Amino acid sequence: MRAELAFSAGDLARMRFAVSPMWEVGPSMRLLRSGRDDPVHRRWAGQVRPRLAAAGLDRGPLAELVPPTGYVPDFLNPVPAGPAPTLAEELAAIRATPPGRVRADLDRLAHEQGSLGPHLRALHDSPGDLSGLTEAISAYWDLGLAPYWARIRAVLDADVFHRTRQVAEHGAGHLFNELHTSVSWDDSTLRLSGRHRPLSRRGTATGLLLIPSVFTGPVPFTRVTPSDPPQLAYPARGTGALWEARPGAPGGALAAVLGRSRALLLAELESPATTTELARRTGLSAPGVSQFLTALRGAGLVSAHRAGRCVLYARTAAAEALLAASAGG
Repeated sequence: MRAELAFSAGDLARMRFAVSPMWEVGPSMRLLRSGRDDPVHRRWAGQVRPRLAAAGLDRGPLAELVPPTGYVPDFLNPVPAGPAPTLAEELAAIRATPPGRVRADLDRLAHEQGSLGPHLRALHDSPGDLSGLTEAISAYWDLGLAPYWARIRAVLDADVFHRTRQVAEHGAGHLFNELHTSVSWDDSTLRLSGRHRPLSRRGTATGLLLIPSVFTGPVPFTRVTPSDPPQLAYPARGTGALWEARPGAPGGALAAVLGRSRALLLAELESPATTTELARRTGLSAPGVSQFLTALRGAGLVSAHRAGRCVLYARTAAAEALLAASAGG
């Protein structure tokens, strides 16, 4: 099936890009719930799936809301208020969803899936209270996405830069025709092939939101609901190389600046890890690792993210740049 969305000059004038945490939350949870061995995200999924199960998040309200296939309730992806809303801002928008919309989305999910899980049945009975769901989303974010966000965000920002340059140099039509093989633009109409359901712009607001995502592959996702501008989340350029090993071996110059142990820890944080894991892998004492991580965190090179009872440490974008520059030198 092919879906078509007609656009006016006013729609194109209000077209914008946004980087949305929630457009990573839903698709990444779907990938984990599907159980499939995704070749692009295998490394990430292998690290996160055990944490998800240990925390019980694979059985919580977010897991029920995001089935392995099919419809995901639209209220999970509110319209981004700006070019890069924070997760907290998007969670606040979710909590502000009118109860009628929550219940209508859950009714559609129940119709397509056959039934609702216990958490969603309770939410259907009290659609005005979304605090339990947003707490589950926040817990999942801390466990599965926050430690990797600097790397993910770099890919998303690079995609937006590339696309906006395309618009500036070649116009919106060229942008759409290069966005994805299933997307094409002709005669003021955006066409999306391979759709399971028709789309309608009836009652939607003007404009169009284009949202790159590293987890939407292999096809774009859409959200077209009354009173909101349509959203098109598409696979970001560079996703295929997202989890490839980055420069990590600390060179002599970097070790001379940071100290051998701090440089070694940065290299070991190619994947987020706990203090205990880092001590085991480096041979440093756990108290020493903790002290060095505190110093690196204070310098903006390491971030800390709670995952259940553990704290995962991750390299920041500044650390990635520093390691890349050191490797290049």
